[in-house]
Amino acid sequence: QPPIATPAFRAFLSRFTSSIRQGLSQRRPWYELIDRSAMARPDNLTDAYSRIRKNLSYFKVNYITLLLVVLAFSILSHPLSLLVLLGLLAAWVFLYLFRPSDQPLVIFGRTFSDRETLGALVVLTVFVVFLTSVGSLLISALLVGVAIVCIHGAFRVPEDLFLDDQEPANTGFLSFLGGAASSAAAAAAPAVASRV
Repeated sequence: QPPIATPAFRAFLSRFTSSIRQGLSQRRPWYELIDRSAMARPDNLTDAYSRIRKNLSYFKVNYITLLLVVLAFSILSHPLSLLVLLGLLAAWVFLYLFRPSDQPLVIFGRTFSDRETLGALVVLTVFVVFLTSVGSLLISALLVGVAIVCIHGAFRVPEDLFLDDQEPANTGFLSFLGGAASSAAAAAAPAVASRV
């Protein structure tokens, strides 16, 4: 059975898309984010920090979307880095995460154990992320996105915002990571147990 047709992959994909939809439904209107009448210079660093915290809790989905847009623009402007990251993701998905455990990995006539496959993927990931230009591209894009978010958060006056402090801990734009991992682990429990 191909890895993309496994129940674990389908459960992960289903959870991922429903979490994205739920996260985007919690997005605040963009006109609130760019309301020029609500912009003012903070009095001091304490005021700026307080504004950033309040704006982060209110506009978190918008800010995450903005970070992802900056990251996507940065990666799309460097197609070679995009291809490298897609190749790395495909290697993880097809060689380890959703490969049936009863089928060993065979490359050029040599059989690799699950530990050897995991070790090779970890070394490849570290090399790609930290020792090539892809890592510096990702880090610089994230730093630019965080700087934009912090500047906006410091200058946006949060007095007119309705802040909800009683939000559940596991509901957010990226909550699919925890839930999808648990559903994928439950679906693939026999395969994982046999690998360990």
